[in-house]
Amino acid sequence: MKTLATSTLDIPLGAALTEEQARAICAQGEEAIVFALLTLAHMLAEQQSAMAATSHQTPSTPSGMKPPYQKPAANSRTNKRPGRKAGHPGSRREAPAHIDRQQEHRAEVCPECGGALSRCQETRTRYTEDIPEDIKPVVTEHTIHRDWCARCKKKVEPVISEALPGATLGNRVLVLSAWLHYALGNTLSQIVEVFNFHLSLKMTPGGLSQMWRRLAQLLYTWYEAIQEQALDSAVLNADETGWRVNGKTHWLWCFCTNELSYFMINRSRGSPALLQFFIKEFSGTLVSDFWGAYNAVVCALRQKCLVHLLRDLEHVERYKSPGADWAAFAKKLRRLIGDAIRLWRRRGELAPETYASRRARLTRRLAELIATPWEDSQARRLIKRLRRHQNEIFTFVDQPGVPFDNNAAERAIRPAVIIRKNSYGNHSQQGADMQAVLMSVFFTLKKRGHNPVKTVHEALTAYLQTGQMPALAAKATPNR
Repeated sequence: MKTLATSTLDIPLGAALTEEQARAICAQGEEAIVFALLTLAHMLAEQQSAMAATSHQTPSTPSGMKPPYQKPAANSRTNKRPGRKAGHPGSRREAPAHIDRQQEHRAEVCPECGGALSRCQETRTRYTEDIPEDIKPVVTEHTIHRDWCARCKKKVEPVISEALPGATLGNRVLVLSAWLHYALGNTLSQIVEVFNFHLSLKMTPGGLSQMWRRLAQLLYTWYEAIQEQALDSAVLNADETGWRVNGKTHWLWCFCTNELSYFMINRSRGSPALLQFFIKEFSGTLVSDFWGAYNAVVCALRQKCLVHLLRDLEHVERYKSPGADWAAFAKKLRRLIGDAIRLWRRRGELAPETYASRRARLTRRLAELIATPWEDSQARRLIKRLRRHQNEIFTFVDQPGVPFDNNAAERAIRPAVIIRKNSYGNHSQQGADMQAVLMSVFFTLKKRGHNPVKTVHEALTAYLQTGQMPALAAKATPNR
């Protein structure tokens, strides 16, 4: 708050300025009025700048990430060389397992001077892999015979497993196009152009959307299986970000582990959406940020993201005006979190008695920090948060496999954020449901080490042959 000081008046300039004080400024003459207006304009500019700096959490930035424009510039004067460290084994493409064609090359004259060459027996081998110049789709005419079954008393015909019933495009085109859109984020118009011009396969956006809808319906059983496996997991990370459906704000929820990603697009950002996912009590540890809606989840244990807490401290110091005792509060909280992380990293090195003793000390230090009467309003705000989640700060120190941050959910939701930048959301709730199902299936298969396109194509073939979708693929065993 700035003041207008005179020999007789000390008038504060700001939102608390009264009419009587304004008239007192006018009575002091033209210079006082000009000074007051310039001061108020300067204060307004500072407030607008502060609001622009603090309003960084937009739907395009996940809640636990720092926006790119707020990150400090990289140090360009570093002496670190790019690439792997010296002595590390090299990495390159392996030689192809088979050769499709062979070609010999021999110069007729010297490429440097054009002189004659004396033939030698020396050669070298080089491999190149490319796609054919003229890629044409394979058009198959199916002649389907109908024969009479005396037992069923009707005519029957064999099953065509190359495409869905009534479809003119094959399953490989269906799965590949869906993967390009729902996993890689290519727009519908881009996919149509690639198939129409590069692959010489004519298709329309409407026909492609209808095929994706049928694919999502078939893969819904896998979508339910992913939800069931998420609810049975020992540790589950959760996060949410903005999404647009028919021009209205919705929320994309992400629940993930190391082996699965489950997405859900809902109109609510509160407990109704969470209750739609948590259809039963969660017996594991839920890792999340401090968003209040997660408090409605019934679960065994919780772990709040400590990175969010540290970033809140940085935010206060950068954009707020903390009081005199803020520095002491922030120092104690940072040191407490740092000591907890260091103890967690040394879990296998310390004796059980030493580990338990240091763990108990963390609890006492947190209780002392909460009990201290802090004068700063920002410190009291964070103390209120710590008191509410006192038993959810150091769960990672007690439970093996529980992280102290929510980075897993932030990384899992990041590809969806990129897809949202390209597609601007969905036009209908039906499209949003398709988005959630297909993203969940493709990203889960990728996490489990499978080729998403090949795995889904094989599942469609099995479904058309047997009438049942196979079970969702488990984590692939790495080849040794």
